[in-house]
Amino acid sequence: MSATRSPKVSERVAPKPADPQPKKKKHDDDDDGPDFGTLVHAWIESHRASLLDSLRRLGKQPIGSFFTCLVMAVALSLPMGLSLLLNNVERLGGSWQRAAQISLYLNLDTSSKEGEALRDDIKNIPGVAEAEYISRDQALEEFQQQSGLGEALKELPQNPLPGVVLVTPNEVDKPALEALRQKLAEMPKVQQAQLDLVWVERLAAILKLGDRFVFGLTVLLVSALLLVIGNTIRLHIENRRTEIEVIKLVGGTDSYVRRPFLYMGALYGLGAGILSWGVLAFGLDWLNDAVVGLAGLYGSDFALAGVPVADGLSLLLGAVLLGYIGAWIAVARHLRELAPK
Repeated sequence: MSATRSPKVSERVAPKPADPQPKKKKHDDDDDGPDFGTLVHAWIESHRASLLDSLRRLGKQPIGSFFTCLVMAVALSLPMGLSLLLNNVERLGGSWQRAAQISLYLNLDTSSKEGEALRDDIKNIPGVAEAEYISRDQALEEFQQQSGLGEALKELPQNPLPGVVLVTPNEVDKPALEALRQKLAEMPKVQQAQLDLVWVERLAAILKLGDRFVFGLTVLLVSALLLVIGNTIRLHIENRRTEIEVIKLVGGTDSYVRRPFLYMGALYGLGAGILSWGVLAFGLDWLNDAVVGLAGLYGSDFALAGVPVADGLSLLLGAVLLGYIGAWIAVARHLRELAPK
């Protein structure tokens, strides 16, 4: 038996060195999800897809979409057209200030120099926009031309008409006009200060009535427009009920479901605004021929003003907002009904 002792198993098998662990890559920033640029790009792509989908669906029904926009355009054109006509009526009357002119009849012994000096003094009075002096000779000449009594007036021994200062106020307000008239009547060389307050009140009442009528008509037609766009969007929702329920089953959010319909409402409003602008421009141009002919009979060069660019752009913006709001109301009302059961 050998004196040497065999090593133990644990001694015969040398332990292997442990495998080196792979070094973990150090990240400068913790991975908290997509960055801001990626989120913005995804948001833009989502809205672009919704807009293109709305355009595609409207393009599939061109006749129905056109008539919907046409109905909305008529509802927008009526109050806007009446408002433009009221503005033209104010221009036809020579503006509010001219309608409320104060006539100062001077004494017969007032010379032209004194009348011009008085005119200059009146221009410096607060509340006066303009003052014009008409001499006695000018007044007689205008009266001869307008009355048709030129030959008879020539037989008069002297000019019976006084000099006149026409004062145009800055604003049309009955108490302010009456106070200004009394102040002007107390000035030297003024025999009488005349202001046709009845005419001013009638003009103010007519235009105020017109403004209220336009406002009431606007409220009614805007309500009708919201009903039209809401009913149209509701029909689109019903046609896509199954599709929407599937989208919500797989986790689609309410905003994702709502977005295409909001774009659809805004597109309806944009189309209605463009049509309404065109209808107003064509209607005013069509009426202008008759108005110019009528004004020519009275020796006037009055013509209807077209649709101002600012008013047209406001009309477009308002139509888009109304379409968007109408679609939002319709979708919000029916969104709960679309939840999968």
